[in-house]
Amino acid sequence: MNRYWTLAKRPPPPWPDASTFALRDGPIPQPGHAQALTRTIYVSLDPYQWGYKRRGVEPEGAPCHARTVSQVVESNIPGLAPGDFVFNTNGWSEYGLMGEGVPRPGYMVPRKLDPRQGRISQAVGVLGMLGLTAYAGMILQGDPKAGETVVVSAASGGVGQIAGQLAKLRGARVVGIAGKSEKCAFVTDELGFDACVSHLSPTFADDLKAACPEGIDVYFENVGGAVFEAVLPLFNPGSRMTICGLIAHYGDESGDAGARERAAAEARGVTVTNLFVGDYVEGHHDAFLADMVPWVAEGKVRYLEDIREGLETIPAAFAEMLKGGNFGKMLVRISDDPTL
Repeated sequence: MNRYWTLAKRPPPPWPDASTFALRDGPIPQPGHAQALTRTIYVSLDPYQWGYKRRGVEPEGAPCHARTVSQVVESNIPGLAPGDFVFNTNGWSEYGLMGEGVPRPGYMVPRKLDPRQGRISQAVGVLGMLGLTAYAGMILQGDPKAGETVVVSAASGGVGQIAGQLAKLRGARVVGIAGKSEKCAFVTDELGFDACVSHLSPTFADDLKAACPEGIDVYFENVGGAVFEAVLPLFNPGSRMTICGLIAHYGDESGDAGARERAAAEARGVTVTNLFVGDYVEGHHDAFLADMVPWVAEGKVRYLEDIREGLETIPAAFAEMLKGGNFGKMLVRISDDPTL
């Protein structure tokens, strides 16, 4: 049997609770022509997935969407054999198909993985879409220069930790925004940011101003809300802002948080760019991997994963991640093989 999680409530509540998802059993799918059956090893948990669920993108009764690292069980795809590891989109499910006719977001192109490039879990992190997101938003959109001040919100998260290190490689001064003190310490001590301030501090806005005495030239936005309000008055003329995520607003009903942020920033002369990683897959994915694989291997980019265990833990881990309870990139290993 194939176990998987699906939405139990439609429409779902503003934020997930214990009754939002249901664990179901179904038959293991059979691969057809030019398809392969894969067994899920890692399920990536990312804030954007809640947007998919709230907008009704997922078919009713289907496994909840997620990017995954999987292993081929049976293949009718030339060049793909049982035992091969792949990046695909099995979702919150033990098994799934890939190949012709299998529904998926158009830009999430399945690919065979080379374990020599890094840990296979990194294919849904620093060597996957999250890494490309950070690369596109920081290098291609933000374009930090040596000596500029770059601020990254959710700096210890899956995308933020990469984005800040890329700015450091460009010679910028990088300030992170995180929550708990241990996250701030990780951002400075392990990732090499120049400073990190806590948005939980009662003097957060003043702390951020003190950490950016020469203002802000590039802002990588993952949060919104009060974090953005503290950043806003610190923008320098000619500064750039990339909107990667607005997790503080994912439970809002109005859906206009990005528009409000853009208008407020542009009123201060900031160049604001929305970041959609799908725009960069075709033209930049290969160049990104050519840069990122050696950076990770050489320790120039470090990456923390928050790995939970077992299919049953996914809903609770997902809700925790949306509240900022993760420490690093959150994913769930549902394989019983501890070597993977």
